[in-house]
Amino acid sequence: MGSTIIKCRYRLTKISNILKPMKLYPDQIPVFPLSGVIYFPKTNLPLNIFEKRYLNLVNDAIKKNKLMGMIQSKKKDGEVYNVGCLGKISDYKKSSDGRILINLTGITRFEILQEVENSKLYREFKVKYEKFTLDLKPVIEVVKIESLMQKVKIFFNKSGLLLNWKEFEKLEIVQKIDTLSMIAPVTIEEKQKLLEATSLTDKVKTLESIINFYLHENNYRSTTIQ
Repeated sequence: MGSTIIKCRYRLTKISNILKPMKLYPDQIPVFPLSGVIYFPKTNLPLNIFEKRYLNLVNDAIKKNKLMGMIQSKKKDGEVYNVGCLGKISDYKKSSDGRILINLTGITRFEILQEVENSKLYREFKVKYEKFTLDLKPVIEVVKIESLMQKVKIFFNKSGLLLNWKEFEKLEIVQKIDTLSMIAPVTIEEKQKLLEATSLTDKVKTLESIINFYLHENNYRSTTIQ
């Protein structure tokens, strides 16, 4: 089986330039639904925008406050999950063929309250942020991830995913877990569980439970990868 090389840009954004008190974030935001894609606060998500409705969304956001939400779409037409992540457009570049290349820097997760009717091509939602106040605070949890990391390396290797582990080790623990959650070859439902885990401890437990399931299902051999 061939391998997929994962190139992760571990760029540290000056998040202090983006974060505000929770109450200052808008309670109505434009949302880009995309299946199989999650991202977290303090991570960067590059996007290649080419559909008319999302070109409109990005251009409107640039003119306003550069804020937009990302959320996973469900298999049923039009349905989305209840939790997504608010991001700020930190890079914006137009290509000669009409596409827009952007980078979204994650700020905080949100819960959807209801969809807002509008005359625009893209969708907007009323949202709230209270459940995820920890997203805007320094992480003080002490979580051991040695066991998880050993299992992740086995799982990634058997799945044909290659990651630069030396560069990965330079990340802070939250960045490590969020990066693994974003790139792990698991189902959209499992990715959503990781996104909705409110604390780092919960996220680590959820990720390890998911990895354990795949290791057990595929009877992967417990070997350590350097």
